[in-house]
Amino acid sequence: MKTSLADFDFLEPTTFIITCITMFFVVMIRYFILSGFFHSYFYLWKKEEWKLRKINAKAYPPEQFKKEITWSTLTAILFSVIGAFTAVLWQKGYTQLYTDLHWYDVVWFPCSIVISMLIHETYYYWVHRWMHHPKIYHLVHKVHHDSKITSAWTAFSFHPIEGLLEALIMPVIICIIPMHIYAATVHLTIMTITAAINHLDIEIYPKTKWGNWLGKIMIGATHHSHHHKYYRYNFGLYFTFWDKIGKTESPKFQKEFEERA
Repeated sequence: MKTSLADFDFLEPTTFIITCITMFFVVMIRYFILSGFFHSYFYLWKKEEWKLRKINAKAYPPEQFKKEITWSTLTAILFSVIGAFTAVLWQKGYTQLYTDLHWYDVVWFPCSIVISMLIHETYYYWVHRWMHHPKIYHLVHKVHHDSKITSAWTAFSFHPIEGLLEALIMPVIICIIPMHIYAATVHLTIMTITAAINHLDIEIYPKTKWGNWLGKIMIGATHHSHHHKYYRYNFGLYFTFWDKIGKTESPKFQKEFEERA
């Protein structure tokens, strides 16, 4: 009887397929739970309380959510296949992913998540800018921008090529830095949560001093809405620092965010 991950041969065809299917359901369940929660809470349960912080007044086009969920399902398939290949890399000893918790993980566990997110941020910022090149945009990135008014369901609404580009960074990260499997899971969960927040089209950062500060260093709905509106600004994923360094932050963002916050 197999009692640990190390007991499985992930390169064996049946095990590989089962791993793909399992990871697909994990990704989709996480997507539906988190995106579904944000959509339900802010657009159904607490709609009246948050309507003044809605960014775009227009209604969502018919069929938009269906299209976004369809593209996101294709993205989940790509994520699951890359995830299964990552399991093979781990089993063959090519990654620095580990499963045993040690005393030093009290410090390293959160540090590894932050470092992983910073690497991801840097990678995505420059890939995102590249995807806006006129010769690339219509082939790869236009699918995501078909959502003129974004929603929580837009989070992983990608063309398969963009989905693949997004999926490839995590295996690279865990080959570079040691990460506990739970730390990698936390990072992926944060990615899903922030993607839902960024695309929600409702600014949720609170009207407080710390909320105002947080909303200027972390990407929220106001910041990302400028990307979908103006195209040439705000390419970041989690943080705004690369947009500031690269001088690609929308000049209208600060004023609009302060008015809304």
